[in-house]
Amino acid sequence: MQDIFDKIKKNRGPLGQHAKESHGYFTFPKLEGPIGNRMMFRGKDMLVWSVNNYLGLANHPEVRKVDADSAAEWGMGYPMGARIMSGQSSFHEKLEDDLSDFMQKEDTFLLNFGYQGCMSAIEALVDRRDVIVYDSESHACMVDGVRLHLGKRYVYKHNDMESFAKQLENARLYVKETGGGILVVTEGVFGMAGDQGKLKEIVSYKKEYNFRLFVDDAHGFGTMGEMGRGTGDAQGVQADIDVYFGTFAKSMASIGAFVSGDEDIMEYLRYNMRSQTFAKSLPMPLVIGAIRRLEMMRTMPELKEKLWTIASALQKGLVDAGFDIGVTDSAVTPVFLKGSLGEATNITLDLRENYAIFTSIVVYPVVPKEVIMLRLIPTAVHTLEDVKYTIETFKKIQERLLAGEYHSDKIVSWT
Repeated sequence: MQDIFDKIKKNRGPLGQHAKESHGYFTFPKLEGPIGNRMMFRGKDMLVWSVNNYLGLANHPEVRKVDADSAAEWGMGYPMGARIMSGQSSFHEKLEDDLSDFMQKEDTFLLNFGYQGCMSAIEALVDRRDVIVYDSESHACMVDGVRLHLGKRYVYKHNDMESFAKQLENARLYVKETGGGILVVTEGVFGMAGDQGKLKEIVSYKKEYNFRLFVDDAHGFGTMGEMGRGTGDAQGVQADIDVYFGTFAKSMASIGAFVSGDEDIMEYLRYNMRSQTFAKSLPMPLVIGAIRRLEMMRTMPELKEKLWTIASALQKGLVDAGFDIGVTDSAVTPVFLKGSLGEATNITLDLRENYAIFTSIVVYPVVPKEVIMLRLIPTAVHTLEDVKYTIETFKKIQERLLAGEYHSDKIVSWT
């Protein structure tokens, strides 16, 4: 019989196997100082493209004030307990009402965390007789929700409607035998490549296949649609999304999440989502802070406009300079290069140490082997000067990569 710890020691996983070489620099880096377009990394001032702060609210004076005032008044402990037991408050209910009105849905259920909330909502909506049909590039929290499902699931090729229709047909045949239903799960904006889910096309299949649609719009909430109402609103199918999931971790630059939909479905989730029934309620400062952030999203359209000024300039400038940014049609901006893991680490070192640019770098297994993805997150606090400098720097990096100057067969030491 094998000791499970012996197994772990021998196989640290595709990323964990490089922990000794990468920890503290390529992985688990420490960005310090006030959140903004410039932060400190290992004692150096950096132009940062790696913070999910789309609307620039993280360090906005009004946000800082409401966060500080509510923390001083309530502390981080109140309310104590899970919502269903002793963690309810009028402020939690107000935030849910405000979100319902904003999202144009009947009701909303406030969640304490995004990852576990999304995962738990998917699991709660289905039983073993039901089928889940989901996009192959769904976020990990959605995949984990699907894994919790005790029944059948079918995965379709990313945004491929022919594959989607085929899996829907498989699902229909299955539920004819079980008497169950079909839940389709996809994203509004896919967080890695930045492309939108084909919500309008997916919705066109609803009448024929009688499924319900769950959309994780973590990167679309606040950035897409009127006032940031999301990707469904942008595509004109908001009413056809049966359960809309949004998080406060991106545009709101906070903690927490929510699901919105019909009142009877939200009531069901309130009483059946294990991640909420058995976990502490969202602390009061985060709730009051979210109420103010949502109000700012509604009343300060200039925040979203500034984001898109920067995102559009960045993406157009990169394309004009000959870079491959894939098929993004959101603020998420990937830059695809060809190279090895060793070259990826050399590029990262060069960007950070010689050009003071901090951006996330994505390698296998998140992207295919020999592909390097630099993932940029533009925000409302970036400047056009930041954009110009970054594009000019990337041109130099690309030249060095093509010349073989970053060549390495292994992770380069940063110490």
